[in-house]
Amino acid sequence: MPLYEYHCNDCQGEFEVLCSFSRADEPVSCIQCNSSHTRRAISLFSAVSKGGGSMESSRSKGGSSCASCAATSCSTC
Repeated sequence: MPLYEYHCNDCQGEFEVLCSFSRADEPVSCIQCNSSHTRRAISLFSAVSKGGGSMESSRSKGGSSCASCAATSCSTC
């Protein structure tokens, strides 16, 4: 089962919930304040390819996909 990230609109908390893909968009109560005013957040992830391609890893949270660039967004390169 996938792990989804959620954001609470009331307490501004962020939390994760393990649930099936078919139930990911159903309402979830905040684990910090028990509010039902939550929304699923967009998660960033990292992947590594060892298949000989020119890109060794994809963009990860807080980083850049360019090996020679220290920016956090390719639009600033």
